[in-house]
Amino acid sequence: MNDKIRCIAIDDEPLALNVISKFCERLGGISLEVYSDPEAGLEAIRNGNFDLAFLDIEMEGINGLKIAAELPAHTSFIFTTAFLDYALDGFNLDAIDYLHKPFSFDRFSTAVSKAMRRIGYDRSKKGEATIVVKQEYNNISIPVKEIIYIEAMEGYSKIFRTGGVCTISRVILKNLGAMLPEDRFVRIHRSYIVAVDKIKSFTRQNVLLVSGVTLPVGRQYSQTVASMMMGRPNV
Repeated sequence: MNDKIRCIAIDDEPLALNVISKFCERLGGISLEVYSDPEAGLEAIRNGNFDLAFLDIEMEGINGLKIAAELPAHTSFIFTTAFLDYALDGFNLDAIDYLHKPFSFDRFSTAVSKAMRRIGYDRSKKGEATIVVKQEYNNISIPVKEIIYIEAMEGYSKIFRTGGVCTISRVILKNLGAMLPEDRFVRIHRSYIVAVDKIKSFTRQNVLLVSGVTLPVGRQYSQTVASMMMGRPNV
């Protein structure tokens, strides 16, 4: 699977497209096509296979809301517009976010992070479950079955995977937890999320993983861990 997020931006203002291009380049891990002609952009969408679309709303010829309504089900979209009047319409169409021009890089990055979570979920429905996370300036696709546990650090997370691989991401633990299947992962501590099938044994105080690592169980999470692990071997 290609780790790059394939994006398209449609806006009849070249300056706006330039901003999106620069922000995408700064984020990294994004393949972007830009169109100042909305008709050509819509044709590219019909013939392409995009993960995410950035759409202006008020354009010459085609309204961005119309383009959004014609997007394939697997293509997420973010509106980028100078007009606030369309916010409700945008969310009614299931837009990932609504960026009001001029928007900052941080605001843009937040919107794209939300889209990445959606894209990771959609990709998982097509085959092997994966999550897409940010690592430095790249987007990394991680098969869910490889994840053993995740540890929260100051401002980022460490994802420990099979084969001794450790991926460090700027996505915080809470957001990673929201990306994972609830029936396959359990929060055992404010600093740890663990794959249920990677737990070898457990007590109310700790869990022993198949990798040989022992992790603490927080008091407020002990009942949840016991419920998830009921019927499995205990020590």
